[in-house]
Amino acid sequence: MKQKEVRKIALVTGAGSGVGRHTALALFKEGYAVAVAGRRPEKLEETLHLAGDVGSEHGLAVVTDVSDPGSVRVLFDRLRDRFGRLDLLFNNAGISAPAVPLEELPFERWKAVIDANLTGVFLCTQQAFKLMKEQSPRGGRIINNGSISSQTPRPHSAPYTASKHGVSGLTKSTALDGRAFDIACGQIDIGNAATPLTERMARGVPQANGTVAVEPTIDPDHVARAVVYMAGLPLDANVLHLTVMATKMPLVGRG
Repeated sequence: MKQKEVRKIALVTGAGSGVGRHTALALFKEGYAVAVAGRRPEKLEETLHLAGDVGSEHGLAVVTDVSDPGSVRVLFDRLRDRFGRLDLLFNNAGISAPAVPLEELPFERWKAVIDANLTGVFLCTQQAFKLMKEQSPRGGRIINNGSISSQTPRPHSAPYTASKHGVSGLTKSTALDGRAFDIACGQIDIGNAATPLTERMARGVPQANGTVAVEPTIDPDHVARAVVYMAGLPLDANVLHLTVMATKMPLVGRG
């Protein structure tokens, strides 16, 4: 008799494009069953289609607004009903704000960025904790997309930078609070992955010295491979913080 295939279960938010899509596809290739979440149903279905037969058989697409508690509960209910457990959560969903002077940023835009980038990570983490603590075998891994902005801001980036600094604090609290339940948590900070959010890099972006400069980018597949590495560790080992960046981007030194 053929032995039943056992796959680890992953959930990737913001999986309709960019880093989320590349990571979901890499996890499929690595042998995971993957639930993909995001706001655009056609983009989620496209991600599953790109995964081929494995996406059809071992994938689940759930339209989700991570900033809404009810929407997140529905996401996890559907994941539990389909797969029964969760081994990996990649909190990747996020948005940015226009690069305008801090005093000109509308409150509504500030709130939208904080809700998506920080509250969304908390809400998904909260539901993942509930599931990971009760499932058997117990535990799992959570990886948060922090961004280089969790370390160093760009000009006119107050809401995005504040949200990502908050993610760093949440990552550490999650890692600490998860210890007793075999839940590991780490963070990946990404510098200039070539996604729709970084298309402006090719045209030039503001620098701290007031100039505008073109910045190099990297293939998001490099980021996906790093997430797969972090995810593949046994739960008694953890990458708390990892940075993947374009080698020549102006971050280190006086650049």
